Amino acid sequence: MRIRTVTEDELPLLSELERAAGAPFAAIGMTEIADDEPPAPEELAHYLERGVALAAEAPDGTIAAYLLAEPVDGALHIEQVSVHPDHARQGLGRALIEHLADTADAPALTLTTFAEVPWNAPYYARCGFRPLADDEVTPGLRAIRRQEAEHGLDRWPRLCMRRDLRT
Repeated sequence: MRIRTVTEDELPLLSELERAAGAPFAAIGMTEIADDEPPAPEELAHYLERGVALAAEAPDGTIAAYLLAEPVDGALHIEQVSVHPDHARQGLGRALIEHLADTADAPALTLTTFAEVPWNAPYYARCGFRPLADDEVTPGLRAIRRQEAEHGLDRWPRLCMRRDLRT
């Protein structure tokens, strides 16, 4: 498996991969998440310009997983980690997170996630993230959570998590 930066012409592929990666949410009663339209390539271009967009390649060279991150309140905030279901449980998500942790010029990684979805908060805890107490949530993370709530994600319990890095 090779991890590399996403190119601009690959952004439409990320939208397709996101659609496939969302499908398992339907099986646990979160059909709104499964059916949610992924961001358009124009929206994803933001990460090429001001953040991080990483891809994990399958052996055939196709993108099997991706990670998007950007600076938020001094940390590097992981906006999305998506793995195509055909490549699930192969360590691709973890490899992307570890690559980011190893190369980040930040004191920590943060993310927001579903608290009770097995491949969300419990998974990120195994990757070294910890839930943040309310008084640890930064203004930027609070703004992200407000946007998520406006998008309807608060129908299910969500939380902010952080992984401190050695810098």
